[in-house]
Amino acid sequence: MSVELNHTIVWASDRDATARFLTEILGLAEASTYGPFRVVQVANHLSLDVAQATGPVSPQHYAFLVGEQEFDEIFDRIRARGLTHWADPFHTQPGQINHHDGGRGVYWEAPDRHSLEIITVPYGGVAE
Repeated sequence: MSVELNHTIVWASDRDATARFLTEILGLAEASTYGPFRVVQVANHLSLDVAQATGPVSPQHYAFLVGEQEFDEIFDRIRARGLTHWADPFHTQPGQINHHDGGRGVYWEAPDRHSLEIITVPYGGVAE
């Protein structure tokens, strides 16, 4: 059997608000509930299992490979919400997108300062 990432836990100060933010911005189905988690299902059988934190949350980075149409739709939702976005992970290029490997990419922050990224071409690769 090959090794695949199945799920990861996203810690949040407000589990429900974070799950709702992710599904709304990314254009995904409403999160389901599994035990203590709000489960945000993405493609390739991967889920982001949002858990309620009982203490401070350490921001993490989550990158999503999307198609050109999905990029436009997500980027439109980012701008419609007035969210600050950057072309780089260090937030030194505000209001811009990048064009690495001939694709497009952008970063923005989710609740608890998690850094989200969408890209249309995998780094060092080509779009499928």
